[in-house]
Amino acid sequence: MIELTNELGSIEIANEVFTTLAGAAATNCFGVKGMAMRSYSDGIVHLLKREAMGKGVLVIHDPDGSISIELHIIVELGVNLSAVTKSIINEVRYKVEGATGITVKSVDIYIDSMILD
Repeated sequence: MIELTNELGSIEIANEVFTTLAGAAATNCFGVKGMAMRSYSDGIVHLLKREAMGKGVLVIHDPDGSISIELHIIVELGVNLSAVTKSIINEVRYKVEGATGITVKSVDIYIDSMILD
């Protein structure tokens, strides 16, 4: 949770806000099939439903008040990975910073799987 304080008062922003914003921004990008989560019991990568896409996102609070975001995604087979990841980084940074006012220091993307359309 991050707390923002000014002369008018303070606001606390829960981690779920960041994970939901980042997950929604990433899944709206071309070539992304969804968020991924690796099962601890069998090691298999699972495509998350829209309601649970925040589980594929990790938010790290940096000492300077900014955040770093890790995304685990599944992409469509045959897409240009460099173009897709650049698009995701820009979109996630834009959406999260615009909605919360918190600086996104970095967006790290882990492509856990590729599937056919």
